[in-house]
Amino acid sequence: MSTPLDKNALDQLFLEARTYNEFLDTPVNEETIKALYDLCKWGPTSMNTQPARFVFLNSTEGKERLLPALAPGNVEKTRGAPLTLIVASDSEFYQHLPTQFPVMDAKPMFENDAALSESTAFRNSSLQGAYVILAARALGLAAGPMSGFNPAAVDAEFFADGRFKTNFIINLGYGKPEGYHPRGPRLDFEEAAKIL
Repeated sequence: MSTPLDKNALDQLFLEARTYNEFLDTPVNEETIKALYDLCKWGPTSMNTQPARFVFLNSTEGKERLLPALAPGNVEKTRGAPLTLIVASDSEFYQHLPTQFPVMDAKPMFENDAALSESTAFRNSSLQGAYVILAARALGLAAGPMSGFNPAAVDAEFFADGRFKTNFIINLGYGKPEGYHPRGPRLDFEEAAKIL
């Protein structure tokens, strides 16, 4: 059985972690990007669907392609982030199920039901994007997830064939001290949860 993480780990992942808007001018190297993926890929998805597809914008040229699709308030913080990640979902994720989920032949279930396929891709790519945030924090990076963008414009620029659909965007890097807003309150257990 697993043992609980110590307070330092809990602080780094949750209790003291913040959504960053400003980052140090320190590049995120390819080795770290690959380590980030190699960590987050182990997070569970339903039937091991793994629908998330990731585009790491690690160059000025790549970032400039994204900026016109962002809400005005997200442009400068994205320009200033050393790395920006587009988290997308693969509408044909089920093509990989014969090898990724060999327990049963699940491919036809999704291939023949567009609504089920779409909801599964969105839900599970959202999960995988959350795993990226936790993996980034575990590796000493800071994350700034965003939803202020025009998804159709991002899709047109990066996924013109229509197979992938943008879910959300995460700025990544080494956070500046105080490069975040004061932490907002969270709902108490009684406001957000119940035990039946």
